[in-house]
Amino acid sequence: MFLFRIFFVVAFGFAYEWDTSVLQIRPWGVDNCQTDDSDCQQQAETEIAHCYDSCTDPENCVIKVAVILPDQEFYLVNLKKAEATIEEFKADVGIKYNFEFKFYNDSCMQEFATVHLIPASENCTRLILGPICDYCLASVSRVAKYIGYHGMPVITPGGFTHDFVENKTGCSNEYYMTINTGPIDYRSFGEFFHLIMARYKWKKIALMYEKNQQNEVGGENSCKFILGSVVEEVKSVENLKYVDGDLVLLNKDYSNYLKENVGVSYGIILTCTTVANLREFAIAAQKLNMMESGEYTVFNFQTYYNTTEQALKPWYDANDTNERNEMARKGFRSIFTFTSSEAINFRNRRVEGGSIFLDGLYDGMMLYTSALNQTLSASENLTGYNMVKKMMGTTFAGKHGNVTMNCNGQRVATYVMLQLNGSDKYDVVAEFTTLNKNITSWNVQWISGKDPLDTPVCGYDMSLCPKFDAVKVLLISLILVFCLAILIVGIILYRHFKLKKAIYSMAWKIDYDDIVFVPIKPRSSFQSTSSARRGSQITFLGTDGLSMAGDRQLYTEVGFYKAIRVAVKKIQDVKIELTREQLIELKVMKDLSHDNLVKFHGACLDIPNCILSEYCAKGSLQDILENDNVKIDTTFKMSLIMDIVRGMNYLHNSDIKSHGALKSTNCLVDSRFVLKISDFGLHFLRKHGPHNDGTKDHSYWERQLWTAPELLREENPPPCGTPKGDTYSFALIMHEIIVRQGVFHLDEFKTAEEKVDAVRWGPDANGGQPLRPSLGEALCEEEVASLMKKCWSEDAADRPDFNTLKTKLKHINKESDGNLLDNLLARMEQYANNLESLVEERTADYLEEKRKCEELLYQLLPKSVAQQLITGESVIAETFENVTIHFSDIVGFTQLSADSTPLQVVEFLNDLYTCFDSIIENFDVYKVETIGDSYMVVSGLPVRNGNNHAREIARMSLALLKAVKTFKIRHRPDESLKLRIGIHTGPCVAGVVGLKMPRYCLFGDTVNTASRMETNGSPLRVHISPATKEFLDRFGTFEIERRGEVELKGKGKMVTYWLNGECEKKTTIKAPQTEPKPGKLPSTPLPNSVRKQMANSGKALNEMNLQDHQIDEAALPLLSITSPPEYNSNA
Repeated sequence: MFLFRIFFVVAFGFAYEWDTSVLQIRPWGVDNCQTDDSDCQQQAETEIAHCYDSCTDPENCVIKVAVILPDQEFYLVNLKKAEATIEEFKADVGIKYNFEFKFYNDSCMQEFATVHLIPASENCTRLILGPICDYCLASVSRVAKYIGYHGMPVITPGGFTHDFVENKTGCSNEYYMTINTGPIDYRSFGEFFHLIMARYKWKKIALMYEKNQQNEVGGENSCKFILGSVVEEVKSVENLKYVDGDLVLLNKDYSNYLKENVGVSYGIILTCTTVANLREFAIAAQKLNMMESGEYTVFNFQTYYNTTEQALKPWYDANDTNERNEMARKGFRSIFTFTSSEAINFRNRRVEGGSIFLDGLYDGMMLYTSALNQTLSASENLTGYNMVKKMMGTTFAGKHGNVTMNCNGQRVATYVMLQLNGSDKYDVVAEFTTLNKNITSWNVQWISGKDPLDTPVCGYDMSLCPKFDAVKVLLISLILVFCLAILIVGIILYRHFKLKKAIYSMAWKIDYDDIVFVPIKPRSSFQSTSSARRGSQITFLGTDGLSMAGDRQLYTEVGFYKAIRVAVKKIQDVKIELTREQLIELKVMKDLSHDNLVKFHGACLDIPNCILSEYCAKGSLQDILENDNVKIDTTFKMSLIMDIVRGMNYLHNSDIKSHGALKSTNCLVDSRFVLKISDFGLHFLRKHGPHNDGTKDHSYWERQLWTAPELLREENPPPCGTPKGDTYSFALIMHEIIVRQGVFHLDEFKTAEEKVDAVRWGPDANGGQPLRPSLGEALCEEEVASLMKKCWSEDAADRPDFNTLKTKLKHINKESDGNLLDNLLARMEQYANNLESLVEERTADYLEEKRKCEELLYQLLPKSVAQQLITGESVIAETFENVTIHFSDIVGFTQLSADSTPLQVVEFLNDLYTCFDSIIENFDVYKVETIGDSYMVVSGLPVRNGNNHAREIARMSLALLKAVKTFKIRHRPDESLKLRIGIHTGPCVAGVVGLKMPRYCLFGDTVNTASRMETNGSPLRVHISPATKEFLDRFGTFEIERRGEVELKGKGKMVTYWLNGECEKKTTIKAPQTEPKPGKLPSTPLPNSVRKQMANSGKALNEMNLQDHQIDEAALPLLSITSPPEYNSNA
């Protein structure tokens, strides 16, 4: 129990938060000091006029200083030593100004110190050094603000009592002009003890001091003032009770005082005496059996050490007996000594005791010189209150390092509490700083192993404890110990066998055949458009289809195990022999359960090997952060960060201890948007994973970006990592969440390998600063940024643990302190809002893609057929009674292709068919296909246009013939193309053929006949069949020439015709119908060109009575074919 208490104090002492609210005075600041010197300006009427301009020229400035100290060498700070210190100051610093020092002996008497102010004030004195004794200092300080040039600063290494540390921020305070540069003040001793007293709830203390002890510093009443200041500080304790112990006044020795005044009533004793007298006190207490029991605790207040030997071994006296030395040594084990940290430093330097106060005098001159430089540089007057203001809240270079003055004119100092350890050497077990008036370290080991009480339990004479029968107690104790031993052994055996049974039951073991994998069926190369459309709708409107991360874990196989959806992680197929330690780890993993840890369902260690874990639908944190469609506000970011901290805090407190591979890809998000940590533990299995093949590719260096520098430097880092390494990895994930620029984002580009190398080699590889991610203009609170930087500190010891991070983040993120349900609802509400905007965006994208697909489909198939497919109707082959089919090819194309490169042929055909396509858009025709130089066009299907199909094809053919005469071949501009055209009219069947790359095809003898017409035609002529001629004759506008009989393959001899052109039909033009017939252009007013031609032919409009009619342009002869300008592919 004793060892446990010691361990608890050592391990958790720093975690205690000291209640500084009990102190009477709050900490003073050290910058931006606010002082009220209005009273000083009003009191300046008594100043000496001829002292005004004595320092207007810095080069000739004379600073007169009055040194008021005792002349007796008995005092540690006397005139002789002060003069030597001043000379040392002049030699070390090199004075820019002319200082004149005047020395006055006050003999540590108040009246002498006051009298010396008269000549000092009449001599234009600017500064007073001293006094050291409290009564003298009080007298001088009260008068100083009324003399000199607007007051005279008083710089002293003294000013110990609590009166000098009261509020001095205004000139109305009587000690406003007093600046304390010494290493100690008695009030701080009291505050140090007050915090300890408040922690242990002590209400009673006993005081013991003697007059003329430690009087070498502040006079004969030093100890009285020390303990008086302590009592003044702790008097606010409710029901405080203390006994005064002035031994000179009581006329008692140590033994009588301890028995009569302390006795069995007080367990806490405060002492102030010399080290030699303290030794006698310890011996007297040891003789009374007070010290070793731990019921009495002594706190001694020491301002300095007389000799080095005595400081190192205060219990030892070479002139005394070994018995008494041993008693003193045991007594000192229960004595704790309060002193200044400067005193310890001087003890370690082995210099003369008391020099710390002379150094305070030295530092005082340094402080005044610093203020003097500032004042003269700013061309300000050397008024007293002006100088005092510049000496408050400043930091300057002292004799042994930087010295900071607070806004109350006091030196910021550190105090320590010493305890004699088992090696009979003093250890610093507690530290107190006046900067924030708090105990910054605590490592006290009470001699009893438990917290001391302010009242003894039994007392030194055991009078408070009833007497007992030792035999009975021993017998009962033995019986209880025996029974307890049997009980403990039984519990241990029970737990052992229970654990063994649980380990070897292997509840985590999974049969691979019990895993039901859900195959993802790939979509066939071509489905019906309707089924594809329905599938698209399901994906688009389903919940999973709209998830922020796609509702799937990439690179993770998913299955079902015992009706639970699980993620299956495959590992290498190797035979694994499990040790007992590995079986225990598997059991621990199976038993782990936390809202922010991925649940381990089990593992299959028989080939094929795999690990089954909880399935998280939203994927990894990295997936979400890299998805720009996901809007994450600050609250959501902090929720994700807190999830990581909670999970890691639980993991670190479990038997797993650390993660070792924490990264954003291992942080998964489930369907409720709760972040869960995965891939922890079971490193003996994970080493067989897919990423552990030893290849140092880009993905390897990417995975190393989260690794702490100390682990990168190790040749064989532990696979489980370290808790501090996890903190570093967490900092990088935290940066990812806040910045959303990827892992380890830098303002300047570096590869992953370069980043890892820079982190591994530390600050030396990056200009003295360790390489860390850039925050840039990321919007985050200063506290969050500071915490992040602390987590990725180069020194692992500086990184906080996750328990500390949890506390600090809770303080920062006060808005999310609600219960789990509130936080979950808030996340879902944000997700719903984000989902709404995502639906709108996806809907717009879908409609745009649908439009593009329809346009593409219209290019591949006739519009009417495509619309049937889009609406889900079946496209059935259809018979057409009469259609007209056009075939054309290029005469000499084979030779042209042989003389050209393939690329030139492709460019040539693209130019030609682009020209043709632009022409046929002006006619009611449908381009069926192009094969090489062959061009096939049909009219009359899939939308019937009556008998106009022959006329549309005829006009189109003539237009193509006209355009080809002016067409220029890009790579052979001097050659002319010879187009050969064949046309036939007849019945055919049309329909969609094929699933992959479907085609709208024509079938029937009409197609073959049209093809024969083309192959048996002539260059630059339009060869038509008798059936086509019969339809064209109905219009009476086409010029047709009989060719004669032609032998057609498969047809025998057939009389065919040449189509030479189209002329005007000289007949009365019929009025148009109300609605245009299929295949005809919409009705339009009579064009001017038609009017002109008809006028030229003697047919005036008014004679035809057509003023109020419209005409059908389709019924007019082909006056002109509008084709593209002369097609020059070189343009």
